[in-house]
Amino acid sequence: MSGNSSLGFDLSAHQKSVDWRIVSTLNLSFAFARATIGAHTADQMFASHWAGIRSGGLLRGAYHFFWPLAAAEEQADRFIATIGAVAPGDLPPVIDIEEAHLEADPGNDIWKTIPPDQRLRMLLTWLNRVESALGRKPIIYSRDSYLDFLLENRVQQLAPYPLWIAHYTNAPQPRIPSTWAKWSFWQYTQKGKIQGIMETVDLDRFNGTTAELKALN
Repeated sequence: MSGNSSLGFDLSAHQKSVDWRIVSTLNLSFAFARATIGAHTADQMFASHWAGIRSGGLLRGAYHFFWPLAAAEEQADRFIATIGAVAPGDLPPVIDIEEAHLEADPGNDIWKTIPPDQRLRMLLTWLNRVESALGRKPIIYSRDSYLDFLLENRVQQLAPYPLWIAHYTNAPQPRIPSTWAKWSFWQYTQKGKIQGIMETVDLDRFNGTTAELKALN
């Protein structure tokens, strides 16, 4: 990990109380906020978080939780409509790829019911549609073993996209899929505490300097 790594965090509707005046005084460079889930659901705290990140003087990014039972085109369009645009000072958009469970069957990952070729087509459809509309190459968020499980030998087709890896560890580096030579962002805990935020929060690092982080714009 670079000794000059920049620190940040990510938010969703689980974080309902944020004092951005306090957050703005901390040694933090960026924050991501969940914008949408699937094709029809916007995160109820997104508008507040989106405005708050900017008011706190941080670089901001938005992410979409991909839902495998909804059409990729509809999910992309919902995300695009929700964030509106990626403005100067905003980080690239993010697709969140992880397990998806029905409340009635919490032990069964819905992705398992979809053939791997179709899984890849769905993800590439979202990625291409969002990049075309917003003019920025999206970031892929997932954890190391899940992408290999989900796409089997097809994961290399996602290699052109920057990687935001989730690996909760005290190690100096996260594990990443062999498809990528390096990680761009690392979510290293989901139980972080930040002054000004009442709830626990995911904490992240950017693999580079603040200047390099700003260059992602």
